[in-house]
Amino acid sequence: MLKDMFKKNTYISEVDSEKENVPSIPKGLWMKCSHCSQMIYKEDFIENHNICPKCGFYFRMDARERIEMIADIYTFEEWDEKMPILNPLDFPGYSEKLKEAQEKTGLSEAVVTGKMFIFGQPCVVGVCDSRFLMSSMGRNVGEKITRAVERATKEKLPIILFTASGGARMQEGIISLMQMAKTSAALKCHSDAGLLYITVLTDPTTGGVTASFAMLGDIILSEPNALIGFAGPRVIEQTIGRKLPEGFQRSEFLLEHGFVDKIVERGLLKETLGRLLRYHKKVEKPIHMGRDTILLKDRDRELEKAIAQRKEKQIEPWERVKRSRNTKRPTSLDYIKRIFKGFIELHGDRVYGEDRAMIVGVALIGGIPVTVIGQQKGRSIKENIERNFGMSNPEGYRKALRLMKQAEKFKRPIICFVDTAGAACGMEAEERGQGEAIARNLFEMASLNVPVLSILIGEGGSGGALALAVANEVWMMENATYSVLSPEGFASILWKDNKRAQEATQVMKITAQDLWELGIIEKIIREPIEASEENIDSLCAYLKQGIKEFIEKYRYMESEQLRKHRYERFRKM
Repeated sequence: MLKDMFKKNTYISEVDSEKENVPSIPKGLWMKCSHCSQMIYKEDFIENHNICPKCGFYFRMDARERIEMIADIYTFEEWDEKMPILNPLDFPGYSEKLKEAQEKTGLSEAVVTGKMFIFGQPCVVGVCDSRFLMSSMGRNVGEKITRAVERATKEKLPIILFTASGGARMQEGIISLMQMAKTSAALKCHSDAGLLYITVLTDPTTGGVTASFAMLGDIILSEPNALIGFAGPRVIEQTIGRKLPEGFQRSEFLLEHGFVDKIVERGLLKETLGRLLRYHKKVEKPIHMGRDTILLKDRDRELEKAIAQRKEKQIEPWERVKRSRNTKRPTSLDYIKRIFKGFIELHGDRVYGEDRAMIVGVALIGGIPVTVIGQQKGRSIKENIERNFGMSNPEGYRKALRLMKQAEKFKRPIICFVDTAGAACGMEAEERGQGEAIARNLFEMASLNVPVLSILIGEGGSGGALALAVANEVWMMENATYSVLSPEGFASILWKDNKRAQEATQVMKITAQDLWELGIIEKIIREPIEASEENIDSLCAYLKQGIKEFIEKYRYMESEQLRKHRYERFRKM
């Protein structure tokens, strides 16, 4: 079976033992990698999912190999296996070319569709096969995908499409072009039904496939180093008259520019798809989230004691500011990893880029899928530079909003962790529409049909913080701050002297206690000991229970009631 599977792959050359002077090796057991030219054992190559064990190069897989890789054993049921040969433009020699491709691949067309189970979860799948006329999209390819999407919509099933294509099928002309609109229209109906669509981009995904169903996934995954683009590299080079830079149009390039959620290695793909299907599974019966087995009463007594002691000695606002900025203070990721289970980080705004100052993804808490968003600072200078000190550019806010709208589609509660000195300030941020991006978040968050909880864990600076805090409830760590502007900026504007920042904190009302008394926040998370690595587990246990109670309180509210609650919360301020 392994030998038969290997023969399907056209990208590895067998080694002639006599020619290579290795007569002791039986013919057919070894091969030479056409990428690194190293000798590799065929069975190792196949068991490694067609990845060279020497250099790690990803070779293309055919449709049935991919299905075998991700489907639970014996669960794949093929749909529309036989498709008639069509030549809508009577293109000379095209019918013969189709017959030749069918004989070579054993497929009727360049895509295989059907139903399968992944870790016991049903889904509809479509897998493009580049051996069949480079998986170009003609009428039959568009028809098979459209039928699969329509059936998935009818049966209320998620869809996973593995893309690989050279683009439109030239021999079918305008008929090929129309498949872009047809498949996209079917996917819109599937999306309107509140169903999940995942695409997995493989090498190569170009042309009309990229400009239609490949880039419409709720979640877009990709294999490493896959070629992905609208125009092919050769066409671009001929058009602009110069050579393209290394890595241009590869999946890593698309991740950096905001168009791919996650690059997933082949060996981890089934596990990743299984988790995503689980996180998007519709909950038929209410799940009672329960109460963690932690000594909350002991925690409450500890808080009461700390509050009593603090009444004797009030902590100055400037000291709160310094604590909120402490680099040893836990970050959003520190809380996310401890409070939630199985967090999958997603990337990109699908418009311009990836902003590492904003963390977004999906996870579980108490068995309930949630969308998690957090502003992320670094611990070291290097990490802070990579994270832009937690100050997001427009693409960060657009990424967050994309995940919020996705949460709304799949009815997931949204949990936000706020920790920023403010939105990124600079020429690039202004050119890309910083003000519009923040305004759009405020506008859209006001009418989200799912519960939103925002927790200020450090600095809450200006509109950059508010863009994640239009919520049903806002909680605040005791040593966090929340203000119209940084104390330095406040002093600079009012008194033309940023050195009066400490003085400014006395009048700004930026501490958790001040904001609770003003009705700006609903809850203070007490810190008997300043939040740090030493006591984060205790804080997270307390927060986890509170978040579960928040979800239990709000998740069965009607959409209109949720929106009204959020509106009235701000209307009274």
